[in-house]
Amino acid sequence: MRTLPPPGEASGLVAVVTGGSSGIGAAAARALTTLGAEVALVGRNEERTRRTAVALGAEPFVADFGRLSDVRALAARLLERYPRIHVLANNAGGILPRRERTEDGNERTLQESVLAGFLLTSLLLPRLRETAAAAPELVRVVATSSLGNVAGRIRLDDLDRSSGPWLGGWPAYCTAKLANIVLTRELARRLDGSGVRAHAFHPGLVRTRFVRGIPLLARAAEVTGSSLAISPEEGADPLVRLATAPELGVPSGTYFSRLRANGLTSPQADDPDLARRLWEAAEERVGQSPSARPSRQ
Repeated sequence: MRTLPPPGEASGLVAVVTGGSSGIGAAAARALTTLGAEVALVGRNEERTRRTAVALGAEPFVADFGRLSDVRALAARLLERYPRIHVLANNAGGILPRRERTEDGNERTLQESVLAGFLLTSLLLPRLRETAAAAPELVRVVATSSLGNVAGRIRLDDLDRSSGPWLGGWPAYCTAKLANIVLTRELARRLDGSGVRAHAFHPGLVRTRFVRGIPLLARAAEVTGSSLAISPEEGADPLVRLATAPELGVPSGTYFSRLRANGLTSPQADDPDLARRLWEAAEERVGQSPSARPSRQ
């Protein structure tokens, strides 16, 4: 069974970490800076983002992923600031108790957990490719997903989940985590031969602000002696390894459950036609020009 190798030396690497002001993102940023990386820490709350960045020796970037204009502005700032970008960690996202739409017209879970990261990746992709030309195999796009993906169901005719019960946001959350795996695998196919690798991972049940805000998960995390809940540092470990290990030993596009390759996924994660169509739908949603379609046998 293939497992992730230990983290590698990160001196000289530039890493962009979204959702970086707390929880897994902050823990990953801390580990990456300790390993020598220059970290661009992205968060929505200005005060918390700046405070965390100062504490970690990272550079703060404030953006609200509920506004795609903020994502575009963020990408412009990152491209102006960094001539090379080695790691993009798409870690932002969450669960919403009520159905909401953003000012861009998208269901908020879909936009903040999937479309914003998709747009940021698309806008930074030329820089990632340029970086990979000089440092092949050391450029990584990493998406935080979840075991919850197995309960997700992508409906291309209803990406906003406008029909059906909301159920506390769980169906939308699980579907977003599945979409992150599907889009990661499509990204890996499109980047084949470029030197840029793409991976997604399940961090485990982590004791974070996110978990504490959900009663069911909070109760599970507080069970005395429970091995279910782990620290943010443990939850961030797969991200740090995916970002810095010199050799991963698995194909680009591999999904990890914690440190184990080929974690459990929904059957939809293995549907290349769905991946292509979801990619095209995401391009349309965020207003990106269609990218080159890879050939399929």
